[in-house]
Amino acid sequence: MNEIFKQFRGTLLESVYNILPILIIIIGFQFLVFQTVPDGILSIAFGFLIVIVGVAFFLVGLELGVFPLGNSLSNEFLEKKSVLLFTLFGFFIGFSASIAEPAIIAVAMQAEVITGGAIDAFTLRLIIATSVGTITAFGVVRALYGWSVSKIIIVGYIIVLIITAMTPPQIIGLAYDSGGVATNVATVPLIVAIGIGIASSLSGRSVLKDGFGFVALAAITPMVSIQLYGIFALGDNFNIADVAIDANIEKAKTITDYTFMTVIGGIVDTFTNIVPILLTIFIFQYLVLRKHLPNLGRVIIGFIFLVFGLYGFIVGIKLGLFPIGESIASSLVEMNSHFYIYLFAFLIGFGTTMAEPALVAVIKQADKYSELSLNVTLIRILVALGVGCGILLGTYKIVEGLNIWILITSLYGFVVFLTFFAPREMHAFAFDLGGVTTSEITVPLVTAFGIYLATNIPGRDILMDGFGLIAFASVFPMITVLSYSIAAKRFAP
Repeated sequence: MNEIFKQFRGTLLESVYNILPILIIIIGFQFLVFQTVPDGILSIAFGFLIVIVGVAFFLVGLELGVFPLGNSLSNEFLEKKSVLLFTLFGFFIGFSASIAEPAIIAVAMQAEVITGGAIDAFTLRLIIATSVGTITAFGVVRALYGWSVSKIIIVGYIIVLIITAMTPPQIIGLAYDSGGVATNVATVPLIVAIGIGIASSLSGRSVLKDGFGFVALAAITPMVSIQLYGIFALGDNFNIADVAIDANIEKAKTITDYTFMTVIGGIVDTFTNIVPILLTIFIFQYLVLRKHLPNLGRVIIGFIFLVFGLYGFIVGIKLGLFPIGESIASSLVEMNSHFYIYLFAFLIGFGTTMAEPALVAVIKQADKYSELSLNVTLIRILVALGVGCGILLGTYKIVEGLNIWILITSLYGFVVFLTFFAPREMHAFAFDLGGVTTSEITVPLVTAFGIYLATNIPGRDILMDGFGLIAFASVFPMITVLSYSIAAKRFAP
C-alpha cells in the first residue's frame, strides 16, 4: 500500500503541474484583463480541485489495473501467433478504453445538453467507441503484416473529406471534435503500447514507421462514423430551435445537488462505464488464455481508483471547467475585444500542450526507438504552437462566422499534400501527434469556451459553430511537425 500511496502522491503532483498553465492563464485574465471575480468562484475552485484529484485517481487506476494487463495480454497474443485472437483483443480493448474515456464523456454530455437530447450522449460514446475498437483491430492486422500506415491514413483523410461534403453542417464540428477527443488519456497509452510492442517484437520493422499510426487511425474513424450518423440517423431535418437551445444552456448552468444518494448513484453509473474494460480483460485472461490474473489485489485496487477517478472528473468538469469556460467566453464578448479573445485562445492551446504528459511520453517513445535523432524539446514546442494556432483559427471561425467545411477540408487537404514531401518515417509519428495534444483537462474547458462563445455572439449556430475547436487543435500539429521534417530533410548537412 505504501508503494501505491507514493505512486498516487506523485501522480497528484503531476496533475497539479499539468493544470497550472490553465490556472495561470485563467487567473491572469480574470484579474489583469477582466479585473473581476467570476460568479460562483468557490464552486469553480472546488470543481478544479475535484478534477485534479479525479485525474490522479484515474491515472493511477490505469497504471495499476489496466495498462499492465493490456501489455501482458498483447505479449501473450504475440507469443501465440494468433492473428484472430489478437485482432479480437484489439477491438475490445479499443472499445472499452474509449467508452470510459473522460474527454469523450465530456463532449458527449455537452452535445446532449445543447441539443435537448436529440443527440444522445451514450449513443455518441457508443459510436465513437465502436469506431476506435474497429480501427484498433485493423491496426493490429496492419502492424502484423507491415502494411504502409501513411497510405492508409491518407486514404482515410480523403474519405473523411468526401463524406464531409454530404454531412449536415451542424454535425461537422462535432464529428471532427469526436476524432480529436477519441485519442486521449485512457486510449492513447494502450494503443501506442500495442503498436510499439508489435513493431519492436517483429524483425525487419521500424518502430517509428510501423509502430506509430494507431492514434491517427483511431482519430479518423469517429470522424467518419459520426458524420454518417448525422447523414442517415439525423438527416436534413435535423434542426434545433433557438428557444430550445437557450433553455438547454440555462439547464446546463444549473448545479446538481450532491446528496449522499446522488453520489452513490453517480459512482454506480460510473462503474458501468468501465465494465467493458473489466469484461475484456477477464474474458481474454480466463476464457481465452486460461491463465490467472497476476497481482489480482493490485488490479482490484486499480479498478477502484479508476471508478472514483472517473466519477470525480465528471463532477469536477460540471462544477469547475464548464462554468469557467462559459464565464471567460462571456466576459471576452462583453469586452468587445477580438485581441483578447484570440490571445486567450492561443495561450490556452499553447500553455496546456506544453504541460501535456501524453505528448512528452509519445515523443520520448519515438526518440527511444527511432532510427532518427529527434529533438524532443523542439518537437514539443512545434506541437504546442500548432495547438495554439489551431484553437486561435477555430476561435476566429466562431467570431467571424466562417464555414467550417471549407476551413477543415483545406487544412486536412494540406496535411495530405505535405505527406508527399515529408520523410516517410515521420508520417505516422506526425499523424499521431495530432491525437495526443488535447488533454482530459483541456478538452472540457476548450469545448465549453467554444460553445458559450458561439452562444454569446449574435447570428451563430451553437451546434454548427460551437464545436470544432478540438478539431483545429488536432490538425495543426500535423502541419507543424510535417513542415519541420521537410525543412530538416531539405537543409540536412
